[in-house]
Amino acid sequence: MANPAKILVLRTGADDPFKFLVEVRDPDGKSHHDVTLRHETYRRLSGEKFAPETCVEAAFLFLLDREPKGSILSKFQIEQISDYFPEFEQAMPGYFPTV
Repeated sequence: MANPAKILVLRTGADDPFKFLVEVRDPDGKSHHDVTLRHETYRRLSGEKFAPETCVEAAFLFLLDREPKGSILSKFQIEQISDYFPEFEQAMPGYFPTV
C-alpha cells in the first residue's frame, strides 16, 4: 500500500450525496476527479468513525493500489468502485488510518 501519490480532498457539497473535488499528485503530474459519496455508503464504509473526506481518501488509496491515477474516472460515485473491483467494500477497512 505504499504509494507516492498525494491525495487532496476538498468537500464541495454536504447534501446527500456529499460532493468532492479530488486531486491526485504524483511524480508524473496530477489528475482531477469529481466524486460523490452517498450518506448511506459513507456510514457503511466508515462506520462514521472517520470524516467523509477520509473515506474518499481511503477509496482513492484503494484505487491507486490497483490502477494508475490516469485510469481513474474523472467523475464517479464511490459506490461505482465495486462495479470494477468487487472486493472494494471488504478491503476498505485496511485503507483507513489506524487510530
